[in-house]
Amino acid sequence: MVTGASRGLGRGIARAFGSRGATVYLTGRAADGSLEQAAAEVDAQGGRGIPVACDHREDEQVRALFERVRKDSTSLDILVNNAAAVYPDALLAPGGFWEKSLRLVDMIDVGLRSNYVASYYAAPMMVDASAD
Repeated sequence: MVTGASRGLGRGIARAFGSRGATVYLTGRAADGSLEQAAAEVDAQGGRGIPVACDHREDEQVRALFERVRKDSTSLDILVNNAAAVYPDALLAPGGFWEKSLRLVDMIDVGLRSNYVASYYAAPMMVDASAD
């Protein structure tokens, strides 16, 4: 699984797994078709791309994502936590952090916290797989 795979680094990582014949669950919030395009690129590389819309800010959506993977695939070999909220313009703007928008806290929620939540749900599946 590659989170945040609709563009950028996550998309490239998903394609690389596809080139090795992997089945890759790709997650992202994008409703613009980019997630489906990324999954098609995994397919074109020889793998199987499975796009799943998921807002990693929403723990319930993340839980449902991993339930789906467990049901469909029974195991998970690797999790690439790539989902992130990045606001370069706001980060690079002059001034102290206290002078900037509180929306910058999204970088903690979608990044640090969401990585922890995804790992929380992925770990039992990965442990079960290693016991086989």
